[in-house]
Amino acid sequence: METRVAVISIIVENMDSTEKLNGLLHDYRQYIIGRMGIPYREKGVSIISVAIDAPQDAISALSGKIGNLNGVTAKAAYANK
Repeated sequence: METRVAVISIIVENMDSTEKLNGLLHDYRQYIIGRMGIPYREKGVSIISVAIDAPQDAISALSGKIGNLNGVTAKAAYANK
């Protein structure tokens, strides 16, 4: 199965959603290359980048599920290769 490399950028404004977010990332752990989280305390948000190598449908599914969490925004950017 062909995979794509992507970065999912996540902004968490509702910290009550972090447990569900971490659960989703755990469910897709076999595709995750790495992740970086930055708490931006002054604005009360967390910024997370997740590098992923997965089939297109898995990336879309994960990004969509994350974006459906309350107070969480997610966008994916794909490599051209």
